Amino acid sequence: MQHSTTQDTLVGLFVVTGIAALFYMALQVSNLGTYTGRDSYTVYAQFRNSGGLKVRSPVSMAGVRIGRVAAITLDRDSHESLVEMHIEAQYDNLPIDSSASIYTAGLLGEQYVSIEPGGSADYLQNKSRIDIVSSAIVLEQMIGKFMLNKAEGK
Repeated sequence: MQHSTTQDTLVGLFVVTGIAALFYMALQVSNLGTYTGRDSYTVYAQFRNSGGLKVRSPVSMAGVRIGRVAAITLDRDSHESLVEMHIEAQYDNLPIDSSASIYTAGLLGEQYVSIEPGGSADYLQNKSRIDIVSSAIVLEQMIGKFMLNKAEGK
């Protein structure tokens, strides 16, 4: 009986270790465990369409993640999407005339905000707004326009 209890304990520890390893890998793949939001400043951008952008989506510049999307709300006056981004404090030299675009990683990947730096000597501060924006391209709208053009014989 002693042998069976020891074997059951070892199997249980192996299963718990495996579950912990899977959880750790999931956090690494999704980048949820790497960004805490501390030591950051807030920047806003208003898009006509934010597509499938989600809270915690990456904000990147030149392919480097510099922050995360903190909130996405609807502006009641303009009826556009207002995206709040937390940019890591070490990237405090983003020109005030930078532009923001929503892109998709790969054909069907997650959406993210890409910031292209401008040429101004003034920098974005906490609560600044990025005015030059390019909304998300919605695949369904593109396919619909393509199909409509094909149906009309263009």
